[in-house]
Amino acid sequence: MTDELSSLRELARTFCAKELVPHQKRWAAQKQVDRELWIKAGKAGLLCLSIPEEFGGGGGTFAHEAVLLEEQTRAGDSSWGGSVHSAMVAHYLLDYCTTRQKHHWLPKLASGELVGAIAITEPGTGSDLQGIKTKAVREGAEYVLNGSKTFITNGGQADLVIVAAKTEGGPGGYDISLLVVEADRQGFRRGRPLDKTGMTGQDTTELFFDDVRVPVEHLLGGAEGLGSLQLMEQLVRERLIIAVTSVATMETAVAETVAYTKERTAFGGTLFDFQNTRFSLAECASEAAVCRVFVDHCIRSYLADELDMATAAIAKWWCSDRAYRVVDECVQLHGGYGYMTEYPIARAWADVRAQRIFGGTNEIMKEMISRLL
Repeated sequence: MTDELSSLRELARTFCAKELVPHQKRWAAQKQVDRELWIKAGKAGLLCLSIPEEFGGGGGTFAHEAVLLEEQTRAGDSSWGGSVHSAMVAHYLLDYCTTRQKHHWLPKLASGELVGAIAITEPGTGSDLQGIKTKAVREGAEYVLNGSKTFITNGGQADLVIVAAKTEGGPGGYDISLLVVEADRQGFRRGRPLDKTGMTGQDTTELFFDDVRVPVEHLLGGAEGLGSLQLMEQLVRERLIIAVTSVATMETAVAETVAYTKERTAFGGTLFDFQNTRFSLAECASEAAVCRVFVDHCIRSYLADELDMATAAIAKWWCSDRAYRVVDECVQLHGGYGYMTEYPIARAWADVRAQRIFGGTNEIMKEMISRLL
């Protein structure tokens, strides 16, 4: 932490308390945040924090993104897909677009004028990229895109979508490419908002592409078949994001449960007076502390461009797994109230379950790690 990051934390905390916390029930009912939130976040300087200033961003690093992620998590919000927009989509554009495209798209993402999404998963394909059926066939100066995607965060509001599709081929037989698709193109359709067990206020939809024509220059990297490599490069950051939010979830759950058990009375004392409660919370606090140290190490490694795929996979699976266990134990310590959605711990329990699935399932993480042993 630095003075600059501390100041950002205060700004992020204030923004989350004012713009996120009061709207949780309404966003859950409408299954998405207000479109105006993106503009407010842009005006506050909280979008694209790690994108260079020359492209309209904050000029910071992943550490800045991590601070915002932590404060959003501590505020109990899982509705706003800001991390997908700023820490993922914007970086695909930064790393693989032409300078002209960067100047055209990135400032609009930073201001909130555009909302970004990335579409990889399909109804019949999850972690297996080679199973993707969406196709992009080149016809002259355009690609004709056909297929469908599902579980797309920001899908209902996205103006700009990075789409993984099969192309004719590339070096070494790779045939996955990434295309930037603007939502106003003919043939682009959005499905209904999806009903989820948790993260109910997050905009998650299906997307359909019916003969969508995309300019050839919207191919990321300028050559076909680079998509798999690009995804692998970017997934290191995505998995670190999941680890960061998992740790913040644990720390928040422990703090809330300590406060609850010290206030709640039973059998002539507080719940915290019982040894079982204290020991359970000691275990939860220990899990959070160990994960915090490891994730901070991973952030430092990432900032030094030294975080490898295996370590990112370890951070993702281990922290998301521990987070679910810790939050589940904290629900138990809340008793019946822990199962009531009016309590933050119940919402956290439902929300945290998905972290073991998205960004690559934890089973896939273990497979990746084992291949590098």
